[in-house]
Order: sequence, then structure tokens, then C-alpha cells
Amino acid sequence: MGKGRIRRWQDSIPSASDASRKHLGRFAIDAVAVTIGVWSAALLRYDMDFERVHHLEMLASLPGVLAIQYLAGRRTGIYCGGWVFGSFEEVAALAKTIFITISIVTVGDVLSGFVLANGRVMPLSSSLGSGIFVLANAAGIRYAWRLVADRRRRPQGEGRSRVIVFGAGGGGQQAIRAMLGDANSPHIPVAVLDDDPSRSQLSIMGIRVAGTRDDLAAVADRVGADMVLVAVPSADGSVLREIADLVVPLGLKLRVLPSVGELLGAEINLGDIRTPTEADLLGRHQVETNVAEISQYLTGKVVVVTGAGGSIGSELCRQIANFEPAELIMVDRDESALHGVQLSLEGRALLDSPNLLLLDIRDRARVKRLFMERRPDVVFHAAALKHLPLLQAHPVEALKTNVWGTSSVLDAAMASGVTTFVNISTDKAANPISVLGYSKRIAEGLTADAATSCGQRYLSVRFGNVLGSRGSVLTTFRAQIAAGGPLTVTHPDATRFFMTIEEAVQLVIQAGALGDPGEALVLDMGDPVRIAEVARRLAGLAAVPVPIEFTGLRPGEKLHEDLFGDFEDARTPRHELIDAVAVPCVMPERVRHLDPDVPGEQVVAVLRGIVDEMAAVQAAEESEDIAVSA
Repeated sequence: MGKGRIRRWQDSIPSASDASRKHLGRFAIDAVAVTIGVWSAALLRYDMDFERVHHLEMLASLPGVLAIQYLAGRRTGIYCGGWVFGSFEEVAALAKTIFITISIVTVGDVLSGFVLANGRVMPLSSSLGSGIFVLANAAGIRYAWRLVADRRRRPQGEGRSRVIVFGAGGGGQQAIRAMLGDANSPHIPVAVLDDDPSRSQLSIMGIRVAGTRDDLAAVADRVGADMVLVAVPSADGSVLREIADLVVPLGLKLRVLPSVGELLGAEINLGDIRTPTEADLLGRHQVETNVAEISQYLTGKVVVVTGAGGSIGSELCRQIANFEPAELIMVDRDESALHGVQLSLEGRALLDSPNLLLLDIRDRARVKRLFMERRPDVVFHAAALKHLPLLQAHPVEALKTNVWGTSSVLDAAMASGVTTFVNISTDKAANPISVLGYSKRIAEGLTADAATSCGQRYLSVRFGNVLGSRGSVLTTFRAQIAAGGPLTVTHPDATRFFMTIEEAVQLVIQAGALGDPGEALVLDMGDPVRIAEVARRLAGLAAVPVPIEFTGLRPGEKLHEDLFGDFEDARTPRHELIDAVAVPCVMPERVRHLDPDVPGEQVVAVLRGIVDEMAAVQAAEESEDIAVSA
């Protein structure tokens, strides 16, 4: 570092003399407040009769009072840099300082009455009352200083976004303070909207609540706004979608704040104001997990995650690592995916960890060897093929990975003594009509059969589309918008369930602590969302207009997805966002000896036949339950 750079760095550090001057300046301000407060209390006590006040005696005692004030202030930190000048914390310390000072002065004044010939300097009521005047004066000076400082910091000039803030709660108040507290802010708030009637008269740093969301168009026109900031970190996707539907037709920009989970209790700043993502529009559910239950089965245990490099698998690894397992063994056949998950976990990716296993779950011998050598306690089975159109065209691959691969991992888990096995399933397994759905439904049945065989907690977890996962429709939309469009949607009325990766994985981990052997736990995905509406909103928020094209449903695709099959009755929920259904067992012998060389149509027919048998079992059980209840 050059001498000039060192000198500039040193010059930027406040010197001790500068700090001392600031502290003395604070004391000087308070000395004036003390002097005025003491004389004001005395004059009020004597009905503003100036001649009755003992001016000379009070003047003589003033240095002592100020000395006590200074020492007390040093003790509480207001005269030694302990607090930011004018902050609420400093005013609280100031009140403590004045209380100490007035208490000592009052006691001293009472004692002086027994010693001095002319009695006490001032009446007891004046001594005690002076504290109120002193605090009011000192706090008032600080308030005026903050008011002037805040005014100076407010952004001025043209070229700044004029923002309507939706939400007058904590998030909105912090956002307004952030925008008005930085002279370089690119945004300036001009109005606040809030649907809560109790906030209709609220004013935040001079910015008043001008109405509710229904008044958006009129307020935007009146104040000349060009942006709307949804400043409600706890808002879910439905609220943001409703606001987006109001904002886009008006030609206004839409911005949001991070969710509560993203903020983690931190203060909101200008950098947090951002364009809404797909996760903002569709997710943002707040998932409450029981950390104690999760820790009990993960902490100190050997955990295996198959498909660890995928979207769900990698997030599973990141969240499981927080519970301090004895070992976290990450299995995937994609070396690049393993590179990515190690980088996200450790900040490096040398690929030299014994906990990274390059392994295909189709290789039964290697899978069993791994489990017998490492002896895992818990397995999260996320490895699968998931792209519906490709599996429709290549059903044998679905058989090999989703069915045989699952059977391979289950057999190894039972042989090595795994006590908790969580099979990641999909909503395509409910009333399946595609190869993907058939294969994942059979995987649920294989898991249920393994649970019956070993008596351990082997279960499946079923959920829908995951926001941001590789190959998801929203990832496709993002790429299509970047390319200028068009956005391709299969059908105008097609709906899907959506959940963020973080939400889904939190519930998957929670489900591992709650489920009974053989069950399929079904995550609450909220209300289904029309894909065309999502495309329309994203197109409306794009920088340039993006057209939408409808391509038609592909073979195996449903217009509307299901979370529960026709003959599945949800059991008593174990969690407010988790339901449970029974799953008929599928013995591995039913699928293990299928011939992979037969035509794909025959493979599909066999898989469909097994699924139909499972449905028949459930239908029969439902009929028996109805007969018993009758």
C-alpha cells in the first residue's frame, strides 16, 4: 500500500481530539438544557415571581450540578460515544443520566437545608420538577437535530422513481426510512396504501396513508407515481398476484421486498428493493418446522441423499447440514452436479471428499456395497427421472431409474439397517396417466412394501411443481423472456401446484419425523395456479412486451393435477401443511424381472397394470370401510 493511500486511510479515521470535541459538544448542549430546566422549575414554583428565586445561590451551585451531570453521563455512555446522538437508545440513557443527577442534587439540597443559615437553595418540588424540564429540553434539542438531519438526507432532484408504498406496517416503515434516509436513493416515496382501516390516518415521516389498494389508480395519477413497492415481507403469492394485476395495466413498475425468511430479522435497506421473481408471485409461504423433532432423527446420524446434485437433493443437503449429522453422504451420477452441491455447502469444490459418491442407483451391487460400508441411519431418496415428455418417449428409462433404482436403494437400506427412509414422490403419482406418474406411484408402493417388511419408518412425500427447479415451466419462462419470447403455454386453462424449493424441503425433512411406515405424506401446495395467468403476469413485468403462444397438451399431461388419488382419504394431519394417505404395497418381484428389451408400449402397459391393481386395492378397502361404517 502506497504512502498516499495510507495517509488517505488515516485521514478518514476520526482523531481522538475530534471525538472529544463531539462529546464536549453534547455536554454543552445538555448544560444549556440543565440550566434552563433548573431555572424554569424554580420560576414555576414561585408563580413566575423572578425576585423570589435564589439566583445567586443557584448560580453558585450550578457548576456542581453540571459536574454531577457530566460524571453521570460518562457512566451511562452519552458523553463517551456510547450512543448515536439523537437515537432512541441515547434518549433512554439521557433519562437515566438526568434521574441520577436530579436524585443526587435533591438529596444534596435537602441536606444543605440543615447546614446553611438561609436554608435550601430551592424548594423540594423545584428540585424534583426540574428533571422533567431538563429531559424535555435535552430531548427536544435532539429531536430538532434529527429532524434537520433527516431533512438534509432526503433525496432531492429529478430522475428518481416516485414510489407508492403498499403496506404501512413494519416493512413499509423501514422501506420509507431507507428511501428518505439516503440522499442518493433512486427512489422517493410519495404515498402509502394499506388495506387496514386502523392505519388510514397514519403518517410515516410525512408520507400519509392515501387509501387502500382499490385507490391505486387514482392515487398514482394524483401523485405522479411510476412505481409500486409491495412492502409486506409476510405477504404470500396471492397478495402479490392481486397487486400485480392492478399495477401492470397502469403501466407502473412493480417492486417487492424479500420475504420474512430471506430477511432473517435484518433491517430493510435500499438494496432489498427488487423486481418480483416467480417465487414471489407463487410462493412465500411461511413454513413452521419443529426443530426439536428434526434434530432428534438427524443430529449425529449418518444421512444419505440420493440425487444430491438435483434441485431438491442439493437443497436437502444444505438444510440437513444445519442439523449437524455425523456424516452427510451425497450420491449422484452427475459429476458436475456433485461439484455444484459441494461448492454451495463448503465454498470450495475440490471433489476430494469421501462424502461425495459418483454412483448410479441402477447399479444394485455398488449401491448395496455403499450402504453396507457406511451404514446410514437416514436416507432421502431424491434420485429420479422427472421430465414427463421424455419419459413418455422412453418408458424403459423410467422403469430402470424410478422403479428399479428405487427398489435397489430400498433393498440396500433394509439390508444395512436404515431406520428412516424418505422417498421423494410427485403429484403425478396421484391418479397417474403418464409414464412418470406410473413409475413414481409404483415407487410409493415399493416403499410401502419395504416398510411392511422391516417395520421401520419408510415413507413417501408427495408434492407438485417446485419453483426454480431445473426444467420447470418457470425456468423455461425466464429463458424465453430473456430471449424476447414467445412464452409457450400448453393450454389456457391448465393449472399446477407450486411451492418454493426451500418450502418443499423444509416440509420433506419435517415429514421424516412425522410419518408412519408405508404412508405417503402429501404437502399442502396451496391453491392451484393457472399457468396462463402466470405467463401473463411475467410477460407484463418484462422490460419489453412478450407474446404468449398456446401449444396444446402433450401426451400424458393433465389439464389439472391432483394431490390425492380417487380412492385416497387424507388421514389426521400431522402438521398444518402435511396430510397422510395409505399406500398399497407393491412387492419388488412384480417389477424386478421385467424385460427392458421389450417395446416401450409393453413396458407402459405393465406399469399401468400395476397401478390399476393398486387402485383396485384402495377401492376395495374404501368399500369395506363404507360397509363397516354403515
